[in-house]
Amino acid sequence: MEASLKNKRYKKIIVSSPTNTTIQRCYACKNVCNSSQPSAEARFFCRWCKSECVSVVTSRTTPYLCSTCHNVSIPTLGQEKSREVCGICSQVKKIGTKFFKHGYPDNRNKIGTLLSREAPSSKALSSSSSSFPGRHSKRAVLCGVSYTKMKFKLKGTVNDANNMRELLIKNFKFPNECIRVLTEQEKNADLIPTKHNIMESLRWLVKDCQAGDSLVFYFSGHGLQQPDFKEDEIDGFDEALCPVDFIKEGMIIDNDINSTIVWPLKSGVTLHAIVDACHSGTILDLLYVYNLERNIWEDNKPPSKEPIRKHTSGGVAICLSACEDSQSANDSTVFGGKGMNGVLTYLLAKAIREHPQITYGALLDKLQIEIKKINRSRCRSSILQRIFHRKIVQDPLLSSSEKFDVSTKIFAL
Repeated sequence: MEASLKNKRYKKIIVSSPTNTTIQRCYACKNVCNSSQPSAEARFFCRWCKSECVSVVTSRTTPYLCSTCHNVSIPTLGQEKSREVCGICSQVKKIGTKFFKHGYPDNRNKIGTLLSREAPSSKALSSSSSSFPGRHSKRAVLCGVSYTKMKFKLKGTVNDANNMRELLIKNFKFPNECIRVLTEQEKNADLIPTKHNIMESLRWLVKDCQAGDSLVFYFSGHGLQQPDFKEDEIDGFDEALCPVDFIKEGMIIDNDINSTIVWPLKSGVTLHAIVDACHSGTILDLLYVYNLERNIWEDNKPPSKEPIRKHTSGGVAICLSACEDSQSANDSTVFGGKGMNGVLTYLLAKAIREHPQITYGALLDKLQIEIKKINRSRCRSSILQRIFHRKIVQDPLLSSSEKFDVSTKIFAL
């Protein structure tokens, strides 16, 4: 991974059009920038990312696109420079070592969509389109990563994604065309849960969100921790999700997830993230974590000296994780039926189907009780079963961008 951003970061691309449009793309964050000052060296800051662009300008009307929130803007230049910065985004600096590889997601095929302000998409997706007919207030991205060609493959993640999809449609009235499912069983290459595809889907999830929207991000797969190089974690570790190609392309760390789907949430928009993975407790880097034993919200704000953005743009983000940051999540076959299931996913779906008006607090209690039942049933099993089935040690964790009364607020997606 690169230790710092390169000084010369912009590549000029000439696009044939009546206005002789000139577009400059940032190598670091893949933003597309422009200037309206003709035939001169322009220095201006990206309206959305705060990156400074230095280039020769040959056009008066050139849009530029932010890779984080996908807003297209045209800067207004004075005699020397324009200083338009985004009210939503700010640049996330990348610091790391050769042992941990993660970076800005690859945003390809953008140029053809800039003038229409549409989200980039290389192909139409089979389970849902990037711009679906009409506009629905519910949208979801479900990822089930099995790592089928690797030694550490998982057996229950596809079952989990299908279970969650059925729950969203039957219990929460999500339109089928507004649910994007990524698994390794998909025939469409854009729906394989690679790092690029997952990040593209996350941007699609929050694109043009409006008041009243309900958004869901679900992930079942491996989760890991790595040293926190930005010093914005209380425990000194970043949490990360593992796409199917994470060994080659790197993990998706909590900082990137936060900037991609938490920052853009406008007032009136609600995002739920349900993450059935190891070390996923604070995977969205939200400001508050609920302590079930003490029944209080605890502060999870970044401890770094420099101000670091972790909040929304007025909306609400809520995350239910399979376990705390230091714990591991489990698959299990004790539920019956075919194949394996993630413990959190199965118990969550079961609780909601049995108690449609369950509160967040009651849901947390129910999950804890059911996990204890599983462990007691294993203790009563035979000696061989006790040898080959270890005890489940995971405490589901609730985090949020703002505090609320878990005893009265109904769990609703």
